[in-house]
Amino acid sequence: MASIEVVGGKPLKGEITPQGAKNEALQIICATLLTPEPVIIENMPDIRDVNNLIELVQDMGVKVERLSADTYRFEAREVNLDYLNSDAYKQKGAALRGSVMLLGALLGRFKKSKLPKPGGDKIGRRRLDTHFLGLQALGAKFNYDAENYFYDINASELKGTYLLMDEPSVTGTANVVMAAVLAKGTTTIYNAACEPYLQQLCAMLNRMGAKISGIGSNLLVIEGVEYLGGTTHRLLPDMIEVGSFIGLAALTASEITIKNARIDQLGIIPSVFKRLGIQMEFRNDDIYIPAQEHYEIDSFIDGSILTIADAPWPGFTPDLLSVVLVTAMQARGTVLIHQKMFESRLFFVDKLIDMGGKIILCDPHRATVIGLDRQVPLRGIRMTSPDIRAGVALLIAALSAQGTSIIDNVEQIERGYQHIEQRLQALGAEIKRW
Repeated sequence: MASIEVVGGKPLKGEITPQGAKNEALQIICATLLTPEPVIIENMPDIRDVNNLIELVQDMGVKVERLSADTYRFEAREVNLDYLNSDAYKQKGAALRGSVMLLGALLGRFKKSKLPKPGGDKIGRRRLDTHFLGLQALGAKFNYDAENYFYDINASELKGTYLLMDEPSVTGTANVVMAAVLAKGTTTIYNAACEPYLQQLCAMLNRMGAKISGIGSNLLVIEGVEYLGGTTHRLLPDMIEVGSFIGLAALTASEITIKNARIDQLGIIPSVFKRLGIQMEFRNDDIYIPAQEHYEIDSFIDGSILTIADAPWPGFTPDLLSVVLVTAMQARGTVLIHQKMFESRLFFVDKLIDMGGKIILCDPHRATVIGLDRQVPLRGIRMTSPDIRAGVALLIAALSAQGTSIIDNVEQIERGYQHIEQRLQALGAEIKRW
């Protein structure tokens, strides 16, 4: 287990470019299994979760060529389905949450698949019902080996259907879409997720020959086709990194420019940070955040305390609530953070309280942050990263704190943030990994 040491309390300055989107990359890599033809993916992030999924599809027989630092060529002409019975697949698949999206692609093209119970962040229950119910509606049959936590799925013939999703799950929608594009007939998905990353997946599939309409809405109509071809696809910048860098600039009173942010795809993310009092300027496609000694949390129109809550897109993404919470620690004012979608994601606040933060954990879903307004600096401590997003929130807090902090289990952060220590060092951060 690796650690990073941070000497905080120093303002940063400079430019930083967000990596390619992690959550989009996981969907797109799985979608390469839908065609025997080459698919080129650009702007691929160099992070653990993505690299592990690339390794997994390689083990399945997909030819993968790295054309440049962030560009890969995938060719799934020969896929070894026998590998799905191996212990290596069970182990690797179970360690990676993104492996669940192999299911839709394999069912779509090969009409069968196997799936170990996937892992990922420990942020509460993350049920698979939405995935399974959608695929069952298309004709898939599931058998579950409870002793080995292993699913065996068969679909001799997938048929289009009308499907009302029980929740707008992004990965659940992606799985059903990937299966439905090669099913017979028309599939209608209502209450579908409509995140930019899902839109990107659908647009890529259409370039490959799929017939998907309604992209960007929660009502997708998919006319099944018999064959998909190759394409070239460029990933969006990672919106979670963009939000993380906005929070970093505010909490450390730093002047930072976020380059090539694809502002048009960020939804309400910038406006939520503006409600915390953070100033920013849009300069073409860059976001400039000036150094701010003070920033003040907004209130609702009737004067009541601001609440920031997560919601399915176009609501505020749950992946940034941890960053918003940390950013509010040195603001002037009070905010209620309401984490609706996951039940264990706020438990990392005990570490922030140890650093000197004024936070009341109301219950597993809600925390009240009383801003310090820089009257009292945070203090460096030793802590452990519990998941990707809480880990980067703790890192941001450490960069703003007086003294030295050590963050253990840094591998969690590296699952979602590319070369994070080197990129922060380029801004002037005093940080090292050991």
